[in-house]
Amino acid sequence: MNPNKPLLKQFSAACERNRDPILAQLSIHFSHTQRVLEIGSGTGQHAVYFAQHLPHLMWQTSDRIAYHPSIEAWLEEAKLRNVLPPLELDVAQPDQWPTASFDAAFTANTCHIMAWEEVAQMLVHLARCLEELGLFVIYGPFKYSGAFTSDSNADFDHSLRQQASHMGIRDIEQITLLAQDSGLTLLHDLDMPANNRLLVFQKTTNKT
Repeated sequence: MNPNKPLLKQFSAACERNRDPILAQLSIHFSHTQRVLEIGSGTGQHAVYFAQHLPHLMWQTSDRIAYHPSIEAWLEEAKLRNVLPPLELDVAQPDQWPTASFDAAFTANTCHIMAWEEVAQMLVHLARCLEELGLFVIYGPFKYSGAFTSDSNADFDHSLRQQASHMGIRDIEQITLLAQDSGLTLLHDLDMPANNRLLVFQKTTNKT
């Protein structure tokens, strides 16, 4: 990194709140993994925190280019050997997906921000990056059969759709079907604080 480049570190209160419950689950499910691709690293907070506490992992950050300054700032400050500079990744662009393979992937609070078509593309391309039996962990709010799990999630969904019509909380059943089409099987659907879920998928076929 350029030492003369000004730091543009951004802070997310949500990342601060949810990092420990997520870490508790990643410590279990990523205990035997080595290379993790984070999709949508955002501010960079999660990458640094998880890499600090899971030193056996090599954590690869990624996001659209506009988010790179903050990710790089967090990485520059932390100076960790097991977290890598961000890749430019727009999930809908096939040529931006890494050619390297990973035995795990993680994304937090992205599915309700992406357009549904982008969620579908993420699952297709991510499955191709995962090694056989590799894990994909998704954190965030979800619906079941179209029903919200709380009034606060319903309010959140309304605010998202007011911001942009393509955003909104997704149905777990629809995510699971898309994942199955890409050879990803849902292993765990875990309850998390603040009406969130943690979904753990595993790549079980070579169909992609």
